[in-house]
Amino acid sequence: MDRKPHRPSCAQRLREAAADRGEPVQETAHRIHAHCGVTLLRAHRLARGMTLQEAADGLNTLGARYEAAPRADGDQLGHWEKGRQPRPVTVELLCEFYASTAQDLGLRGSSQPFSPDEPPAEERAPARRPQQALTPAVAPRRAADTVPLSFEQQIDAARRSVDRTLGAGTVTPTQLDLLDEQLLWAREQYVYTPPASMIEILLGHLSEVEDLAAHRQPAAVQVRLSELTAVIATLIADALMKLGHLRRAQSWYATARNAADDSGNTELRARVRAQAAMLPYHYGPIEAAVALSREARILCRNRPTPTAAFASAAEARALAKLGHAEGAEAALRQATEIFERSHARADTGNDAFAFPERRFLLYMSGTLTALRRTVEARRVQESALALYPEKTGIDPALLHFEAALCLAHEHSTEEACQLAAATFLRTDPAHRTPIVEERAREVVEVLPPRVRGSRVARELREILALPPGQM
Repeated sequence: MDRKPHRPSCAQRLREAAADRGEPVQETAHRIHAHCGVTLLRAHRLARGMTLQEAADGLNTLGARYEAAPRADGDQLGHWEKGRQPRPVTVELLCEFYASTAQDLGLRGSSQPFSPDEPPAEERAPARRPQQALTPAVAPRRAADTVPLSFEQQIDAARRSVDRTLGAGTVTPTQLDLLDEQLLWAREQYVYTPPASMIEILLGHLSEVEDLAAHRQPAAVQVRLSELTAVIATLIADALMKLGHLRRAQSWYATARNAADDSGNTELRARVRAQAAMLPYHYGPIEAAVALSREARILCRNRPTPTAAFASAAEARALAKLGHAEGAEAALRQATEIFERSHARADTGNDAFAFPERRFLLYMSGTLTALRRTVEARRVQESALALYPEKTGIDPALLHFEAALCLAHEHSTEEACQLAAATFLRTDPAHRTPIVEERAREVVEVLPPRVRGSRVARELREILALPPGQM
């Protein structure tokens, strides 16, 4: 570009404004390209709010479906975004990843000429085909049998070909309903099933959805398959986060966002982003958690839905952890108002994609604890714990750890460490994942330095250092 490119924050403002208008992501990309002076390829990434590493991870995840697919990292993607032409096989992958044509991405397709500084054809790697590539329905006729078609016959043949393609869907409404039922069951199981076991179940469902999505389907069917993919990928990402596989979790969240965007379902797009904010909230950078939850809130356009309440509550909790008290309190007030209007309070079932009152109170507890409003926080924690069913996951443990943090802030060192230790030991070993360990260690970290060497603090550290078999 001739002029100096704008900073990423400029593209972020354009993206947020476009999301508020409900503008398609392709149109937003061209707007960023024209306004910010960046290449089309970079504009498509910025229009989706992805970092270079997130885009590279998503590209590699997509490429895993292909034989000998090219690998990419953030640096390599940055070179392409500055104008360096990728190989044809990579162009195909980028087009699929961004759901765009080569021309839309500012790249040369396989039919376009190569510049003199590119390697000759025999040195270039051939484009790979998907492992489940479609085969033609009718074998081509031999050249000797071919009869030239008239202009009118070519037109009629093209129309018949299009009609066959439009009617070539392989998924029935019954199949989709069964997939929905299976996924709803998985969402209910996810609430209390250990994450390692849950990943195996989810991968089985994803394989079935992917097999159907690999073939051309009518638009309405493809949308539902993209929605199912987004939900499954989000749950896999969340399970990986609990297990401490942070890079893989980040990649799966990128895949979930890509699938949600492909579906065009605004509510789902917002929900995936709000859920993805959990990763940087627990492991940093916290600023990324604020950005993701805020983007989700903007997508909701202040509609009184559980997702809008979730997004605002997640933003409040992240702002509080950053120490932005005024912003956190404003976001929490907004979350409370939206939650009351959303009728989500009546939802008492188990569904990993629901946002019932107990989860809303969990986020409120995190916000109040970070703001050191300990009396209010402990009252909220007690209310939330009373709403959890007997068979559940780690949320009650997280609430107990926050109660221990409140005690630590109140300088009740012995009570804080004893509660954290008892909560950790009481947690089912299959659920005693790195995210639980981190929350327990946080209790020690917030203690004043002069008491971190006390007996109860040492005992808590020793408990956290023991392997599961010795507990």
